[in-house]
Amino acid sequence: MSSRLIATQIIEQVFESKATLTYALRNSESFKQAGNDKALIQEICYGTFRWYIQLEYILNLLLEKRIKKKDSRLKYLMIVGLYQLRFMRIPPHAVVSETVNTCKKIKMEWAKNLVNAILRRYIREADIFNPDIDNDKGLDSSHPKWIVDQIRRDWPEEWKKILDANNQHPPMYLRVNEQRQSREQYLIKMEQAGIAGQITPYSKQGILLEKPVDVDQLPGFNKGEVSVQELAAQLSVELLDLKPEQTVLDACAAPGGKSSHILESQAKIKSLTVIEKDPNRAKRLSETLSRLDLHAITKVSDINDIEQWWDKELYDRILLDAPCSATGVIRRHPDIKILRTPEEVKSINTLQMQLLETLWQTLKPQGLLVYITCSIFKQENSELIKQFIDNNNDCVLKPIDTEWGKDTGYGKQILTGQHNMDGFFYSCLEKA
Repeated sequence: MSSRLIATQIIEQVFESKATLTYALRNSESFKQAGNDKALIQEICYGTFRWYIQLEYILNLLLEKRIKKKDSRLKYLMIVGLYQLRFMRIPPHAVVSETVNTCKKIKMEWAKNLVNAILRRYIREADIFNPDIDNDKGLDSSHPKWIVDQIRRDWPEEWKKILDANNQHPPMYLRVNEQRQSREQYLIKMEQAGIAGQITPYSKQGILLEKPVDVDQLPGFNKGEVSVQELAAQLSVELLDLKPEQTVLDACAAPGGKSSHILESQAKIKSLTVIEKDPNRAKRLSETLSRLDLHAITKVSDINDIEQWWDKELYDRILLDAPCSATGVIRRHPDIKILRTPEEVKSINTLQMQLLETLWQTLKPQGLLVYITCSIFKQENSELIKQFIDNNNDCVLKPIDTEWGKDTGYGKQILTGQHNMDGFFYSCLEKA
């Protein structure tokens, strides 16, 4: 099966079923069997979503009439072709030929002349579209207007840099399991395996790879010596200020990166309870802990259904990696620009407050709750924390004294691309 056909099918699944691109790739049997073409398929899929809004705009200008909904797969195929012509170093004649030939494979052979005409016209007239695109920041950065407007309101001085950062290829970071070896020892193993990397600031266990690699190439990955984890995500566990004999709760814990980091960082905690609502994600959480040979009390439950999971024992530390808009990780998940809606953000915002209120009941006096999102929207971060503190007299904000991030008055915000990290927010709340 051709790589362009597989990419088109995956893109169609994301649009039609509202599945994430990560999920669609992971569950595509055609992609699993693609062998050496996997890298090309991923590049086409991620790149197409990264630039989809711009590409759709160009396609609509090229078409005399819009594609009917029942023929949406044809639309996705043409956008895939436009992406390759506009952003990939593939000879134009090869792109046109392969895209036209794919029409037969999607049972739309009648559209071959149309696809040929559209792509060849783009090759002739590509420069005509650039002035209009350059003068519209939404089109230029390929973001929906509502996201551009929200980022511009929240970050009036940085918004353009954020939009540009969202379209960059993200770096790959590792977190070394220091219970097995030091970071310096693991770097030697990497060098012996021909993988270049360097130590990171801010995280004592972090390594930045010069180039992303498949996890199977990482020395000792399957033995639990190292994990793949974004640098900003690695910062959360240090904020917990873990001590021996503490009881710790990791809420919304899947896929387990922070849970495992907790256990690696402080092996002498009394217990770690991890909660995940979704059974499939809970399975991934268990697989992560199993790979690293770590153990936690796992509960598959809705946090807000507190009677189903809480045994009335209070926790010393709580990590709430809250569901969010994920607008800080768009460069890793460009389909967020297409799938997320303003209505969803409002709904998520309500859930975030509910989770905070529920978990606050389970925290010991003088205990610490660390609230985290991978969002850059203030309504999910500093504004939400301000409202929570105003509504809870026993909640005290603990200052975060670090060299990284921007102080919002209610926690630290890393903006996408800042310190070469994803966009994350952190707030430390102590119970008086």
